[in-house]
Amino acid sequence: MDLASLTVVLRTALSPSPEERKVAEESLNQFQHTPQHLVRLLLIIVDGTCDMGVRQVASIHFKNFVAKYWSPHGPGSEPHKVSESDKNMVRENILGFIVQVPPLLRAQLGECIKTVIIADYPEKWPTLLHWVKCNLLLQDQQILGALYVLRLLARKYEFKSDEERTPLYLIIEETFPLLLNVFSKLVQVVNPTIEVADLIKLICKIFWSSIYLEIPRQLFDPSVFGSWMILFLNILERPVPLEGQLTDPEVRKSWGWWKVKKWTIHILNRIYTRFGDVKLQRPESKAFAQMFQKNYAGRILGCYLQMLNAVRIGEYLPDRVINLLLQYLGSSIPKNSMYQLLQPQLDIVLFEIVFPLMCFNDNDQKLWSEDPHEYVRKGYDIIEDLYSPRTAAMDFVSELMRKRGKANFQKFIQFIVDVFRRYDEAVEFKPFRQKDGALLAIGTLCDKLKKTEPYKSELERMLTQHVLPEFTSPIGHLRAKAAWVAGQYANINFSDQNIFRRVFHCVIAGFKDPELPVRVDSVFALRAFVEACVDLNEIRSILPQLLDEFFKLMNEVENEDLVLTLETIVDRFGEEMAPYAFGLCQNLASAFWRCLNSSESDDDADDSGALAAVGCLRAISTILESVNRLPHLFVQIEPTVLPILQKMLTTDGQDVFEEVLDIVLYLTFYSPTISLEMWSLWPLIMDALSDWAIDFFDNILVPLDKFISRGTSHFLTCKDPDYQQSLWKTLSSIMSDPNIDDADIEPVPKLIEVVFQNCKGQVDHWVEPYLRITIERLRRAERPYLKCLLIAVIADAFYYNPVLTLGLLHKLGVAVEVFNLWFQMLQEVKKSGLRANFRREHDKKVCCLGLTSVLGLPADQLPGEAFERVFKATLDLLVSYKDQIAEADKQDDADDDDDDDMDGFHDDDEDEDESDKEMGDDAEDGDEDDSQKFQKLPAEARGFQLNNDDDSDDDYSDDEELQSPIDEVDPFIFFIDTIQAVQECNPARFQNLTRSLDFHYQALASGIAQHAEQRKVEIEKEKLEKASSK
Repeated sequence: MDLASLTVVLRTALSPSPEERKVAEESLNQFQHTPQHLVRLLLIIVDGTCDMGVRQVASIHFKNFVAKYWSPHGPGSEPHKVSESDKNMVRENILGFIVQVPPLLRAQLGECIKTVIIADYPEKWPTLLHWVKCNLLLQDQQILGALYVLRLLARKYEFKSDEERTPLYLIIEETFPLLLNVFSKLVQVVNPTIEVADLIKLICKIFWSSIYLEIPRQLFDPSVFGSWMILFLNILERPVPLEGQLTDPEVRKSWGWWKVKKWTIHILNRIYTRFGDVKLQRPESKAFAQMFQKNYAGRILGCYLQMLNAVRIGEYLPDRVINLLLQYLGSSIPKNSMYQLLQPQLDIVLFEIVFPLMCFNDNDQKLWSEDPHEYVRKGYDIIEDLYSPRTAAMDFVSELMRKRGKANFQKFIQFIVDVFRRYDEAVEFKPFRQKDGALLAIGTLCDKLKKTEPYKSELERMLTQHVLPEFTSPIGHLRAKAAWVAGQYANINFSDQNIFRRVFHCVIAGFKDPELPVRVDSVFALRAFVEACVDLNEIRSILPQLLDEFFKLMNEVENEDLVLTLETIVDRFGEEMAPYAFGLCQNLASAFWRCLNSSESDDDADDSGALAAVGCLRAISTILESVNRLPHLFVQIEPTVLPILQKMLTTDGQDVFEEVLDIVLYLTFYSPTISLEMWSLWPLIMDALSDWAIDFFDNILVPLDKFISRGTSHFLTCKDPDYQQSLWKTLSSIMSDPNIDDADIEPVPKLIEVVFQNCKGQVDHWVEPYLRITIERLRRAERPYLKCLLIAVIADAFYYNPVLTLGLLHKLGVAVEVFNLWFQMLQEVKKSGLRANFRREHDKKVCCLGLTSVLGLPADQLPGEAFERVFKATLDLLVSYKDQIAEADKQDDADDDDDDDMDGFHDDDEDEDESDKEMGDDAEDGDEDDSQKFQKLPAEARGFQLNNDDDSDDDYSDDEELQSPIDEVDPFIFFIDTIQAVQECNPARFQNLTRSLDFHYQALASGIAQHAEQRKVEIEKEKLEKASSK
């Protein structure tokens, strides 16, 4: 397609007619891989005589094509779709074009250059750096192009690790002297234009990317670094030009010169917090930190204080700039030298700058009145907090009282008390906004106030005098703030429970407030009261009405915190939620679809809808957990959530895949049976696992286990789809992939075990292929735990069918190799004397069953010497298994005693210390996950998902709670029964064995025999007890 024809097609793509647009798009797709197609698009983009709409369509098509086809190994790309000649042509011309096109098109070309840089620099684009250097020596537009490209180059390495940053060192060495010269000239321009601001902003961004992770060694030279700092401080200290500023705050904050200020402050804050703290630096970097602290940190603080004075006198300062300035001040509080510089002006900062920022203001009122939904969104948006002056003010107050509370806490609280007093004394014009700020301050400092006398004893009185009255205030934002503050103090020890009830009922009354933000803050506060409530009867009687109001609000607002409150209610009431479970899941499913549709319909929207959607899924899981002993409810709930699962188990659900799998887990685990509709999820899970979901394999593992173990008949008999074949295809692909780490492989042998144990005698044709991939991976495995799991597969195969398995190992020529490795791993011990391998009870048991099955083989298949070797190894393992069970039982008894002693009550501080202690142990041993979600999962899921740390000395774990067919098999009885069978069938073989055993192994064998008899008695007793309890 020639240039003229291509232009016509691009113009047709702008047609208002859908049919014509479709024809144009099909034509572009048809010819996009023809030689020089990219070059022609590029020529149209830079053709100033061409219609702008056509040029824009060309730029978008060009950008999308480059993103998809340029890099043959990039995510989502297709290989070898762009010829090397076309690539060379693009690389040679695109740099010169970047400054010839208007900003709208420059952004598209910039994305293309970024893609090409990531793929080709430096190996395939060695001339790029030379081009940048040459253009930095030129004028105007050439410098703009050089800075634009250099920014893209620096961004490539912004987050790279040390070894990957090597090309950046050369970039800095070659360009920074030139960049500094350009920067210096721009700063010296008299009456600079906005274009100068754009160039300086690019230089700032280049510097930011280059120093983000580490200071380049060139800047360790004090004279070089000083030259840069002179320019940054010049930018910082000079006032922003008045000419050209717009009055609209939303537009004004994006004005070029304010952007320059923001990026300058960004850079100085980064250097200060990451590289300017002597205590945090490596020895080789301490000199730089000392130099920065001595020469620049104080001067920067003085500049920042001067800038913040604008807040005090009512001049304009962008929110993000205020936020960054206060961050620097907050970071200065712990440093003695900086705090001394701050101290003379601290009262002005605290009472005349920071506190006013905490107060309700004109912008808040405007948003509250005109768009309450946006007010709520901003109030609960984590991203908004990163830019908010109010959040930065709250953080400053918190840090000041935490680090320098002795000198400031009483003074600040007295200031807040004075605000309360003036508010109470005012008759006609009450300072509503100052009261709002004072309440925010009290809520912000709740942790310190709860611990510090005399304030700790006065909290109830504070709530009664200064918070409770605001629930009936005519001012909406004060009603909302009262609810929020009440939530912060819901967990204090109320000496008068009537006060708790009064505040609690005020919060509940807020559910019906006419103002949306008040209703939302009331629901948020309710969570704290539900958690703190000792007598659930306070809530139980009004629970239906609460849930009704709750879902009315969810229909209005997409807010994750609302869903968290629902989760808390469900957690506290447990099975009492059963009458509401179906309705709750229906409402949550509807809310999920609503949130999903809103986030899909507006790609530029904030993440509140997506976060709320995630919250809905988590809440559904919480409800399913609360009614897990009522399986009939799962049958009712399944049709409601199944459409969500069917959609979100595809690529559409990558962001919520873990939450979706949790729901699948509950439905496969607790439903009376696994329905055919649930089986429709199997192909979706397999497709995801094969394509992109390997990182979620641990989460996928348990649902797949439940499909196989609880739906064995369907798994074995269904041929459309063929579940056995799809499982084999996926597992064999993962096991044979050399690029997948050992840790990511671990769920595969666990699933093979599930097949062998649940389908005993019914999958003979799968034993050989599964053994083959197991042995192939075993030879490459480096991670000890994976080796244990792979050996366990072989043990499972012997337990499945010992004759078949041994024959297959001989057929594959690996029988001797496998047994030698197995015995070697059984004998390995750590320095502590504990076993190095097969540390879990489950692993020991599987090995015992597998080895015992080998002992039952006919004499012609297992020679006497091998028989004795297996016998001794099995005895040793059984003794180890017996000791581990005894130790675990003893530990369980001790834990029960501890629980009885505690009697359900914990001191807050003790609880905190205890959790810290446990966290430390967990981090070291790697055997438990104490997260809330983890604790909610069924025991089997917890066992499957253990993080087995190969370096741990802990020989015990909780995954013995796993359910499998071998749970009913006692390995001691199985061993003795097998040996007795050998004695009966081949007495001579048995006699030869007993004669060859030394006293140690004869004693072990006698002990195991006695234990087996004891286990028979215990098992019979357990059966009788179970039967009598029915």
